[in-house]
Amino acid sequence: MKTIEEVREIFANDRFATENNAVIDEIGENYAKCSMIIEERHRNAMGAVMGGATFTLADFTFAVAANWQKMGTVAISSNIAFLGVAKGTRLIAEAEMVKNGRSTCYYRVDIEDELGNKVAAVTMTGFHKQ
Repeated sequence: MKTIEEVREIFANDRFATENNAVIDEIGENYAKCSMIIEERHRNAMGAVMGGATFTLADFTFAVAANWQKMGTVAISSNIAFLGVAKGTRLIAEAEMVKNGRSTCYYRVDIEDELGNKVAAVTMTGFHKQ
């Protein structure tokens, strides 16, 4: 079983996400919790967190949950519903497997801020390459 430090080292190579402040907070069986400190560069012209920043965190969290035990799962489809505005200073995403099949899997990723404001709900279908 890998330690969280080993998993963080592996996913440090996911540079777009990690250079945008995404960090791995927890791992579990087909599960991951990741977060992102919100900086001014994550905001859009209206001052809200850019949808792309929110999706980046969701995609990263899915990748960690689906791959930290065994690499080889890639996203083939995703859907994001923006539910509200982050009012805090940190986004928190939790990815959990809903269904695992022979060649595909389905995850739900919920994102909120540290104040408990719901920000987005994401579903992702993955393909097991191996």
